[in-house]
Amino acid sequence: MHELSLVEGILAIVREELAKHGLCRLLRVRVKHGALTAVVPEALETAFEVLTAGTDLAGALLETELVPLSVRCRSCGQEFSPKDEDRFLMPCPACGAELGHTVLTGRELLIDSIEAE
Repeated sequence: MHELSLVEGILAIVREELAKHGLCRLLRVRVKHGALTAVVPEALETAFEVLTAGTDLAGALLETELVPLSVRCRSCGQEFSPKDEDRFLMPCPACGAELGHTVLTGRELLIDSIEAE
């Protein structure tokens, strides 16, 4: 379960930001994860609850947002979002090219916002 190590990194960044801004109570963390990151939101949320339980961060909420996959066709430049079942061979709806597209979105894993007091 790589989500546990991801949450450890997220919490390290959160603690750093809280200290930097003189804040002591974490309310909410919003995380964006791309469709290609293989993040399981429920596992991320469970890891967050486990790692914050009994700490000064206990009770904070973790919200996740999926960033869909979008690509640009290597042949014609058309931007499109392939269906989930087409992630390995992504036929361009304009020209039919299947391989070599540039990934525009879907690889993100980032803290979108932190709410704290």
